[in-house]
Amino acid sequence: MRPGREPVVLFVCVHNAGRSQMAAALLNRYGQGRIRVRSAGSSPAAQLNPAVVQVMAEVGIDLSREIPKRLDPSAVQTSDVVISMGCGDACPVYPGKRYRNWELTDPAGQPVESVRRIRDEIDRLVRRLAIELAGESVST
Repeated sequence: MRPGREPVVLFVCVHNAGRSQMAAALLNRYGQGRIRVRSAGSSPAAQLNPAVVQVMAEVGIDLSREIPKRLDPSAVQTSDVVISMGCGDACPVYPGKRYRNWELTDPAGQPVESVRRIRDEIDRLVRRLAIELAGESVST
């Protein structure tokens, strides 16, 4: 990451319809404008998982207007941190980027109770990332 510039984080999951969307929305919340956030997938779904939209609304985040986006190599190239969500999606590798893989259960086809647990695990990981990148505590 270059000094004096907000870090750029890209969350990647095959369909960009669940885990990566939740992570991006939560990092936007906790980063409070100090972190640029994107999400994408190699094979985007037609729409977000309705259970994901529901459990995010429960924590005050509206994903109802979000749409899955296709992963573009330039998004990887212009990001500082690239996080795959345990879905096996392959990203182009560029020098100087930090790559991480968060092993998370896929919310597709899961009951809402399970999707809540996935959301909460993503929340824990995202809070740590926000603190690491923004260098301060984060508020909810």
